[in-house]
Amino acid sequence: MPPAPRPPLSPRTRLLALLAALATVAAGLTVRAVTGGWFGKYAGDALYTVLVYALVVLVWPRVTPVRAALCALAFSWAVELAQLTPVPAALSEASVVARLVLGSTFGAADLVAYAAGALLAASAHTLLGRRSRHRRQGAASAP
Repeated sequence: MPPAPRPPLSPRTRLLALLAALATVAAGLTVRAVTGGWFGKYAGDALYTVLVYALVVLVWPRVTPVRAALCALAFSWAVELAQLTPVPAALSEASVVARLVLGSTFGAADLVAYAAGALLAASAHTLLGRRSRHRRQGAASAP
């Protein structure tokens, strides 16, 4: 069976990805400012992967939700696993940006939070894609 035809590339996809990235950063900063404990930590981890997902879609707008989720999850897990070495901690001491991007200490539970973020982002992307296809089909069948 041949693969399904891809929808035409729209600048709207990149715009939505950019807006999603900005909203995710705002959500992450808000969660960090108003919550604490385990919820704040793991929500921030999940949002980190959502941000990476949005950036993947921004760069590669025709990516499928599954591929974008796998890319975001692989990146997030690679960053977390790198924390088993002393490199991220050393870079985090030198730069606030490095600390935000790389973290400093490994936590196995973070891997689960990243998976939750990837699943959340892929689910939202899939639902938006279905809604968009439904709209296009409705517009195409209108007299």
